[in-house]
Amino acid sequence: METISFFDGRKIPLERHKVRIVQKLNLLPVKERLACIKEASSNLYLLRNKDIFLDMLSDSGVNAMSDRQQAAMMQADDAYAGSESFFRLERTVRDIFGTDHFLPAHQGRGCEKIIADLLVKPGDIVPMNYHFTTSKAHIVRCGGEVVELLKPEGLQCQSDNPFKGDLDTEALAKLLDENKGRVPFVRVEAGTNLIGGQPFSFANLKETGRICREHGVPLVMDASLLQDNLYFLKMRDEECKDLTIREIMRAVCDQCDIIYFSARKLGFARGGGICMRDSELVDPLKELVVLNEGFLTYGGMSVREIEAIAVGLEETMDLSVISQGPEFIAYMVAELEKRGVPVVTPAGGLGCHLDASRFVPHIPQEQYPAAALAVAAYIAGGIRGMERGTLSESRDADGNETLAEMELLRLAMPRRVFTMSQIDYAIDRVTWLYENRDLIGGLHFVHEPKILRFFLGKLAPLSDWQDKLAAKFSRDLPGSL
Repeated sequence: METISFFDGRKIPLERHKVRIVQKLNLLPVKERLACIKEASSNLYLLRNKDIFLDMLSDSGVNAMSDRQQAAMMQADDAYAGSESFFRLERTVRDIFGTDHFLPAHQGRGCEKIIADLLVKPGDIVPMNYHFTTSKAHIVRCGGEVVELLKPEGLQCQSDNPFKGDLDTEALAKLLDENKGRVPFVRVEAGTNLIGGQPFSFANLKETGRICREHGVPLVMDASLLQDNLYFLKMRDEECKDLTIREIMRAVCDQCDIIYFSARKLGFARGGGICMRDSELVDPLKELVVLNEGFLTYGGMSVREIEAIAVGLEETMDLSVISQGPEFIAYMVAELEKRGVPVVTPAGGLGCHLDASRFVPHIPQEQYPAAALAVAAYIAGGIRGMERGTLSESRDADGNETLAEMELLRLAMPRRVFTMSQIDYAIDRVTWLYENRDLIGGLHFVHEPKILRFFLGKLAPLSDWQDKLAAKFSRDLPGSL
């Protein structure tokens, strides 16, 4: 990959695209932001998008499409069954993933649901490197238990370990030996979402696959964030540095039996699907797709999105395309580190992750420090991030709080969306917030859903800290929005 050097010595990521269509953003005054977050019950999900300046909540379904994707959408075949758009996507998937079958779904959690419905029964154990909220919810809903086997280094916020998403293969072998008949599949997540978008190494995936085959247990990969993992394998893994992205992709997929993904992330569009080899599971999964998602040639997706996904997957094989996210994230992480702001290192994929446990150490986990930090970031800059901590967990069977192993505020980096000046703005506002971190206080629930509470829960501050933070911002930056 070419390295772009600036004559003045700066090292900043360079956009490999030009902007042809724009959307207007609103930056509300701080008093209005304060009113908006109160109206949203201190839950960033309940904000209206018109009241947000930089939406860094997620990279799901909000990545910029290319001109080639937009053009492909014009040739969509709207047939309910037998759409040529689907067969174009199927050919692309088979070529890139190297699998025999492609079953479409409306997004990643649709894939998770039908896999869990088919394979998980009460008393089962599903080991994985680390859980994702919806994948765990579907397994638990079916009576299963998630067992996380992430290597201990993965939970160290500050580290120089390039592959913090690696699974503990010795622990996996022991678990499979001791629980014969209770493990329907092993799940690995590429670019582990909840610990900072951290990748796995190729050697670790190969060893995981070998152990699964030895025990006759399918290896399932959540490939939603695979494009970031491919980039890191190319840049950090000696075994992959001389391979093309397409070659790395095929080598990774060859280790797995079932691969599912959200095209809202992988593919720069909106949809998803399951890629798999010939097995006795194909027909039962097809039946569940028809029952839950739609017919086998659309699976709950718009055929226009299907055309866009086919092009987006091909574009994912281009290193200059998939490097954009990780390079912008690395820049933001490095700049915040210079300013003393606690962030997850090394920089991973998906977004820049603030370490709330060190940012606001005075807030106990029972008062949701990462969620409080998310509220504060919106007040300070109109920036919407996503809490990835205790609020994203669920209570145990006795109603006790399950404390998260990491308290993170994720500032996601949708692909090809933000400019460098917008990233610098976010860095500036987070830096100001860190200088005024003692003003941030905790939150408590006033309405707490039982399942995936972070989506729809309503919270309130435990004091008037939100008002004090907004007042301090107005004093420090008079005349600024």
